[in-house]
Amino acid sequence: MRPLVVMGVSGSGKSTVGAAIAQRLRVPFADADDLHPSANIAKMSRGEALNDEDRFPWLALVGEWLAVYDEGGVMSCSALKRKYRDQIRHHAPQVQFLLLEGTRDVISARQASRPGHFMPASLLTSQFAALEPLQPDEDGLVLDVDQSVDQIVQGYVDHMTRESEQG
Repeated sequence: MRPLVVMGVSGSGKSTVGAAIAQRLRVPFADADDLHPSANIAKMSRGEALNDEDRFPWLALVGEWLAVYDEGGVMSCSALKRKYRDQIRHHAPQVQFLLLEGTRDVISARQASRPGHFMPASLLTSQFAALEPLQPDEDGLVLDVDQSVDQIVQGYVDHMTRESEQG
């Protein structure tokens, strides 16, 4: 296994799915939200979107963590833009991405069920606007979030199995 970033907009299930994949594969898991400096959390809590100046040092930490676990570690991280994923890849070139994709209705419902999370639902619009889907030259796959966590995990495991059989 290579390092994996489970990515998507806030409320897509990145942390839940990432932790489940890590548990299934018996590899370390971390949530990129835990690496945010307090200034970033305060800004998001006020309903303000982060800018690139806020994000790049944080993304470097994400990439550095993944580089430590280059033989298998899972990180949940929004990684919404290509340049953010490139920043992560700069530190962890073998990283693979899993984009959890869903409709605004499904994601909104998930966000509503997460009281106390520092990312207010009002920022969901900016998250969808910022999301740049994985490009053909990016190592990754896309799975729909409108299924159970077990089904998403199995979808990832099935993909990895097919990939290893072909490689």
